[in-house]
Amino acid sequence: MSKMIAAHGLTKVYHDGKRGDVTGADSITFECVEGEIFGLLGPNGAGKTTTLRLMATILNPSSGTVTLNGYDVRSQPERVRASIGYLSGETGLYGRLTPREILRYFARLNRYPDGKREGRIEELVTLFEMGEFADVRCEKLSTGMKQKVSIARAVVHDPPILIFDEPTSGLDILVADTLLTFIEECRDAGKCIVFSTHIMSEAERLCDRISVIDHGRILATGTLDELRRRTGERYIEKVFRALVGRERHAEG
Repeated sequence: MSKMIAAHGLTKVYHDGKRGDVTGADSITFECVEGEIFGLLGPNGAGKTTTLRLMATILNPSSGTVTLNGYDVRSQPERVRASIGYLSGETGLYGRLTPREILRYFARLNRYPDGKREGRIEELVTLFEMGEFADVRCEKLSTGMKQKVSIARAVVHDPPILIFDEPTSGLDILVADTLLTFIEECRDAGKCIVFSTHIMSEAERLCDRISVIDHGRILATGTLDELRRRTGERYIEKVFRALVGRERHAEG
């Protein structure tokens, strides 16, 4: 399988007026291949979002490197952006546009072939059951409806790499399950997926490998079975608590 993401020593340091220099991502190193869901599992504020924003070229690294689809985020950011679909719970929509207009706009922005564009849009409208509101302004849609539009927008150009940052936050169980099922189908289609969450059941359901992250550092990486053997715990919540607890105890 082809290596699609390679991060080595990826670091981001912020300057805070009160706290001085704060490290949001600390020497993050991992790889992800096609047909794999790679999970970043950690508590709120652990550094998951910072890491994903570095990968998506939203932030510039302070040091270290990361390549996506063979392109470097520093020297080839436009190539990286064309290769990824990025979704977070904070991604806004244009309120005065309809879902169909948004998908059309982003398909054109990402240079999706003209002759295939409308067919791709209708495929996504059907897949995410958006037919009843596809021509309604987004400012009038519910949270679940908006999230469906955001998901479709992230994948409208059919990128080889998908980055999901806590995408089910605030969603009801049915919409969340629709999204998780879609992510599973993307993996089966050979896409490389990075999935960040603090919801243990989502990580257990989706992820082929998991990195547990806290205070900007990766504490452990492996399959769930490998992490179970490492900690001696069976349930994923216990595995997570053991890894994070040991690190915090060592610091204390």
